Amino acid sequence: MSKTWLSPAKINLFLHINSKREDGYHNLQTIFQLLDYYDELTFEIRQDGVISRISGNETVPEAEDLIIRAAKALQKSTGTALGADISVLKKIPAGGGLGGGSSNAATTLLALNQLWNTKYSTKQLSEIGLSLGADVPIFIAGHSAWAEGVGEALTPICLPKHHFLVVCINKHISTKKIFSHKALTMTPIIGKIQPFSELINPHNDCLEAAIELEDEILEALTHLKLSENYLYEPRMTGTGCCVFVAFENEKDALVALRNVPRQWLGFVAKAIDTLPK
Repeated sequence: MSKTWLSPAKINLFLHINSKREDGYHNLQTIFQLLDYYDELTFEIRQDGVISRISGNETVPEAEDLIIRAAKALQKSTGTALGADISVLKKIPAGGGLGGGSSNAATTLLALNQLWNTKYSTKQLSEIGLSLGADVPIFIAGHSAWAEGVGEALTPICLPKHHFLVVCINKHISTKKIFSHKALTMTPIIGKIQPFSELINPHNDCLEAAIELEDEILEALTHLKLSENYLYEPRMTGTGCCVFVAFENEKDALVALRNVPRQWLGFVAKAIDTLPK
């Protein structure tokens, strides 16, 4: 018997790079906002221990697929003899800063932990998730959050239920290239979680580097500024290439969506605090 799980997208409402760590990663501060825009992952338990991707994500080699890597990591850690057939229905654009791969990995860990009855705690799942990617723990926590460290130190927060127009320019920039780029900016002054209005700067420190690598990002941001009734300056999420702008009303967001140039992918999604049960 198969069961389907929703795997949400996220945006970063801002992203500050505070310092570089000795392990090569960077300390950062960000707000992860979950969105009601989902991939769908379907799981069916196997008794023979085989983990197989039976449909979806065909452009990603199975050995590199975070879904398969997450399943195998949980299987190895728990010692379970069970396996799974996994199907993926993708909606979240890959490599755009929306966390699709990390979300899929987290959803896999949560789903198989339940289906295999391995009874790992959220903390244990997050430790496995962090070994797969810095953004995986936010999706395991399942709550929009203020994040620090490499993105794993999470404080759940409730945010306004804005509607976001998200635009993907259908390009992909390597995160490694962003963090090694000369145009990467830093925000060494540490911000405080409250109040958000006093954040030093609601800026994405990866933006200038991303634009130097792919100038179409600036074109997309400039286009979003033509929208009517938006709430604040259009921004880029994560290390790019997707950009977004917020609206109080869904109607205004949908009007702006209709004006998105055809060469780009656009969608409207609403902010959510927690994952649907």
